[in-house]
Amino acid sequence: MSHPDAHPAQHAHRAAPPMPVQAAAPADPRLEVDLAAAATAARGRSLAPDLARGLMLLLIALANVPWWLHGREQAVTTAHQLGHGGADLAWQVVSLVAIDGRSYPLFAFLFGYGMWQLYSRQSAAGTPWRRARGLLQRRHAWMLALGAVHALLLWFGDIVGAYGLTGLVVAALLLRRSDRVLAVVAWSMAGVLLLVGLLGLAGGLVLSTGVAGDPAGFGGALLQQAAGEGDYLRFALDSIGAWLVATPLQLLGLSVPLAVVLGILAARRGLLDRPAEHRRALVRIAVGGIAIGWTGGALAAAQHAGLLFEPALGWATMGLSMLAGIAGGVGYAALFGLVAAAIGDRQGAVSRAVAAVGKRSLSCYLVQSVLFAPLLAAWGLGLGGVLSPLQAAGLAVAVWLVTLAVAAVLERGGRRGPAEALLRRLSYGRRGLAAPSAMR
Repeated sequence: MSHPDAHPAQHAHRAAPPMPVQAAAPADPRLEVDLAAAATAARGRSLAPDLARGLMLLLIALANVPWWLHGREQAVTTAHQLGHGGADLAWQVVSLVAIDGRSYPLFAFLFGYGMWQLYSRQSAAGTPWRRARGLLQRRHAWMLALGAVHALLLWFGDIVGAYGLTGLVVAALLLRRSDRVLAVVAWSMAGVLLLVGLLGLAGGLVLSTGVAGDPAGFGGALLQQAAGEGDYLRFALDSIGAWLVATPLQLLGLSVPLAVVLGILAARRGLLDRPAEHRRALVRIAVGGIAIGWTGGALAAAQHAGLLFEPALGWATMGLSMLAGIAGGVGYAALFGLVAAAIGDRQGAVSRAVAAVGKRSLSCYLVQSVLFAPLLAAWGLGLGGVLSPLQAAGLAVAVWLVTLAVAAVLERGGRRGPAEALLRRLSYGRRGLAAPSAMR
């Protein structure tokens, strides 16, 4: 999932926002925060973050559904099955270029953005740092627990737990650091990922020459997907086992923390809260980020199509594609911000429905698993064993449309998503903290 262009000094001449500036400013004077962004967060929701989250969930459904297909050999480092041709292969290429590895960095970027918004509202209401930090810690700890339940019952690829774990670390170590510190941390993480990616690419080039032996031997035996397990109890055990390994690796792998930090930096400037004001910066981020993201995805797509290395060397381009995916995710966030700026106050039924999904992103993410698992898993109807990649993508779009309809109904009724309501109750409790804005 990401990632900023203005320094607070550039806003010094502006009139004070319609709230006490001293209440909006965080207690730590080292923070270089755009006070207008804090004012926006305190007043209520803006369209762009919710629109981005709503569209993001469509990308996530398309990225996740290949993991539910089973019964055929799969690639080493991606969810896609091998041996398809024609329209199915074409769709896999499109997915690898534009969706896979770009949707979850977008999710992480928006998670970081929302983390800063939550802290800004607490700070604007005068909540001391210790209490605001306690709220964040409880929220992220409950996300970690919710992710574990999600993985055990439905989805071995759960990401909620990884974001909760990352949130615990980032809130404790980085949230109140200066922009300069966050920028250094972000560049350092990006540098490590770039080095790992280049080493992987170099290793793939060496192995593909045959100097170091048969490349196919490095692929290893592919483990049977949890989705192909016909016994639900074994599925649940395999799923939670995979989650227990993957969740800390998401943190240690740096891609999620990097996207979260970029999201915090963007939120401090209100890039998505006031997209019309930051249009030029958003255009640059969108064009550059998506170009980098698609270039990295093209490496993975070329490899999957057999045009670059052997399929067994899936890890050879994985590092670079992962780093490029972060740029792509941030680019998508900027693009969706530009869409929101173009819409402005002229919201139609479609944009309102998509934003309603974004307001209930956690619930809609979980609903995807509620629908995918019994339909596609071998312990359910087993459709994952018969659907082609293109047919599965059509099912993913249909599932997202279901969440769109449900979210629109909840929006008309003025009701939160059930997962958001539960997480809010667990996080806020009765501690007298500043209440979130409507539907947050």
